[in-house]
Amino acid sequence: MNNYIFLILGILVLFIVIMAAGASFHPIKWIGRLAIRLVVGALLLFLLNVIGESFSMHIPINLATAGVSGLLGIPGIAALIVIKFSLGI
Repeated sequence: MNNYIFLILGILVLFIVIMAAGASFHPIKWIGRLAIRLVVGALLLFLLNVIGESFSMHIPINLATAGVSGLLGIPGIAALIVIKFSLGI
């Protein structure tokens, strides 16, 4: 638990230093968009798991699968389904 507090404080301090240095907001926008895509990917996987429950289909929600589904969209989800059934995992 303490590690998470130090991580959050470190990110907050880094953000304050970037703001004080007058750095461009472009990297911050990029990181924000990436985070939003990861959350959307996780939500899409959640919906897939809820719908796929009747078909015995479950794709775990983690950073990698959320990234693939969030960044690639529907083709990414289709690729995850194909990988799951072709490897038999």
